[in-house]
Amino acid sequence: MADEKKYFAHPTAVIDEGCEIGDGTKIWHFSHIMPNCKIGDHCNIGQNVVISPDVVLGKNVKVQNNVSIYTGVICEDDVFLGPSMVFTNVTNPRSAVNRKNQYAKTTVKKGATIGANATIVCGHDIGRFAFIGAGAVVTKNIPDYALVIGNPAKQVGWMSEYGHKLIFDKNGEAICEESKEKYQLKEGSVKKIG
Repeated sequence: MADEKKYFAHPTAVIDEGCEIGDGTKIWHFSHIMPNCKIGDHCNIGQNVVISPDVVLGKNVKVQNNVSIYTGVICEDDVFLGPSMVFTNVTNPRSAVNRKNQYAKTTVKKGATIGANATIVCGHDIGRFAFIGAGAVVTKNIPDYALVIGNPAKQVGWMSEYGHKLIFDKNGEAICEESKEKYQLKEGSVKKIG
């Protein structure tokens, strides 16, 4: 494996047997990649990150410092995980009770951002291009393009794929200020149009 690796791992990083790590991925200081993880191409794994067994990260996932990604989590392509954000994987943990067979799944869908120090309670999916504000505590599924903040997290708007708040007109249409792409809000959900 060492002769064929096409990724960078800092000498202090620990990478267990059975991991698949994509081309161009970078793994930084004191991070631990546990057995049977699948990490896509061009990911960036920050300092002091733990990726537990069987976790799947898509392509171009950015994991900032001090994040633990537990078994049961799947991050699709282009996901951003902010510094010190938290995933859980058991809804009712007890030190004296082994619940490894009860890990709840969490999927973070393509393009979603999870801000610094946010907490994602297990069993709740994060929609495509959703934006979870710093410090938010997510206790339910989050729709595509939703902007949520607070504890517990509440939806306060919608975000474009470029990460700008969308302001919808009376026809339910909005334009991203950066990309100029158009979006439509209809029946409580947002789609990119055109």
